[in-house]
Amino acid sequence: MTAWQVIGLMIGAVVVLYLLAQFVREPGAALMNLVRGLIVGLVALVLVNLVGGSFGFHIGLNPATALTAGLLGLPGVAALVVIHLWLI
Repeated sequence: MTAWQVIGLMIGAVVVLYLLAQFVREPGAALMNLVRGLIVGLVALVLVNLVGGSFGFHIGLNPATALTAGLLGLPGVAALVVIHLWLI
């Protein structure tokens, strides 16, 4: 494993632990925040694809991108855009 993969796994683990802690502390509020983030993230992802389509920019809709946009909301979509511009 490379150092970047280990860093990515550690960040992912922190995010999962944070979400679990929120859910244990206040299950109703955490679930509503998760649903709101899911809706906002997926709508933002679709809007990025609609607007970016005229510029030849497209982020594929697959389980990984949907999960990223859904769990992280707008910051997740921004991260997907940055990753797409930086790596591809």
